Amino acid sequence: MTHLFPTLLIALILLSSSPQISGSPSECDVGPTNGCHDKPAALRLKIIAICAILVTSMIGVCLPLITRSIPAVHPDRNLFFVVKAFASGVILATGYMHVMPDSFDDLRSECLPENPWRKFPFTMFVAMLSAVVTLMVDSFAMSFYKKRNSGLAVSTDPDPSSDPEKKVGHDHAHDHNEDEQSLLLRYRVVAQVLELGIVVHSVVIGLSMGASQNPCTIRPLVAALCFHQLFEGMGLGGCILQADYKIKMKAIMVFFFSFTTPFGIALGIGLSNVYRDNSPTALIVVGLLNASSAGLLNYMALVDLLAADFMGPKLQSNPKLQIWAYVAVFLGAGGMSLMAKWA
Repeated sequence: MTHLFPTLLIALILLSSSPQISGSPSECDVGPTNGCHDKPAALRLKIIAICAILVTSMIGVCLPLITRSIPAVHPDRNLFFVVKAFASGVILATGYMHVMPDSFDDLRSECLPENPWRKFPFTMFVAMLSAVVTLMVDSFAMSFYKKRNSGLAVSTDPDPSSDPEKKVGHDHAHDHNEDEQSLLLRYRVVAQVLELGIVVHSVVIGLSMGASQNPCTIRPLVAALCFHQLFEGMGLGGCILQADYKIKMKAIMVFFFSFTTPFGIALGIGLSNVYRDNSPTALIVVGLLNASSAGLLNYMALVDLLAADFMGPKLQSNPKLQIWAYVAVFLGAGGMSLMAKWA
C-alpha cells in the first residue's frame, strides 16, 4: 500500500493544476486579494512552516518507536493505552472538524455551478463510500493474509505426537500462535490504511498552504499544523509500533508521514503561479480528496483504534483505566477541535 503514495501525489499535482472546468465564473480563477496579501512575507512563513512541521512530524511519529524500551510506555502497559486514546481522539477530530468542513467549503463554493454541486451533499456521499471501501480493504486484506499464513502454517507445522495429552498441548499452542499472528496482521493493515488517509489529507493541506500568499492565513496554520502533526504522528507511531514492522518498513512509513506535508507546501510554492485553490478544478479535486480522507480517518479512528481498544480485554477488565482513556479521548478530540478556530 505504501507504493500508492507517489502515484497519489503525482495525480494530485496533475489534477490540481489542470485548466478550469467550463461554465464557471471567470473571477473564481483569480486568486483572492486583500490587505494581507504579501508574497515575500508569506514565503518566509512557508519556509518556517516546512522546517517546523517536518521536525514536529518526526518527533510525533518516532516518539512511540524510540520509547519502546521504556517499560511505562510499552504497548501492553496502561500509559500506552491512555496516550493512544489521546492520539486517536486527535485523529477523530481531524476527520470531523478539519477535513470534512474543508470538503464542504470546497464542494459548495460559489465558484462551482449550483447544479449539481450545491444540489447534492457530495461530501457526505463520498465520505460514506470511503468508509465502506475502507471496511472492504480492511476485511479483504485480513482474509487474504489469514489464508496465506494458514497455508504456510499447515505446510510447516510438524506432525504432533500420537499422545493425546501432547496433541492437546500442541493444538492449544497452535491456536495461541494463530491468534497472535492474526492480531499482528490486523495491526499491520490498520497502520497502512491509516497512513494512507493521513497522507491524502497532508498533501492537500500542504499544497493549499504553499500556494497561498496570505501571511494572515498562514501564520495561525503553522502552529495548528504542528500540533496536529505531533499528536496525529503519535497515533500513527503507536500503530506502527504494534504492527512490529522491521526497521526498513518503519523507516518508509516514518518518511512518508513526516515529509508529505512539507513536500506539499514546497509543491504549492513551486506551483503558486499556476495553482489557484479557488479554481473550479482545484475545488472539485481537493474537495473530493478531503471527503475521501475524512471518511477513511473517521472509520479508522472509531473502528480500528477506539472501538478495538475500548472493546478489548485490557480496557474491559479495568474500569479505572477505561475512564482515564475516555478522558484522554475527549482531551485529544477537544484540543484538535479547538484548533479548527485557526485552521
